[in-house]
Amino acid sequence: MTFVLESTLKCPECGHAKVETMPTDACQWFYECTSCGKVLKPLPGDCCVFCSYGTVACPPIQEGGTCCG
Repeated sequence: MTFVLESTLKCPECGHAKVETMPTDACQWFYECTSCGKVLKPLPGDCCVFCSYGTVACPPIQEGGTCCG
């Protein structure tokens, strides 16, 4: 299976969007907006910042599984 490894994260605070590469070996629980400095954390029920604020879910979710055990 081929995964999409780039996702555009959009800050809910200032609206800034940036394309980031998702890690394939770990969850990313925090992300600091490069525009306003707000530290993003996953929303309740989501496993990582990409699932909460990205245009593409993380690789384990893309695969149809669960993320981080």
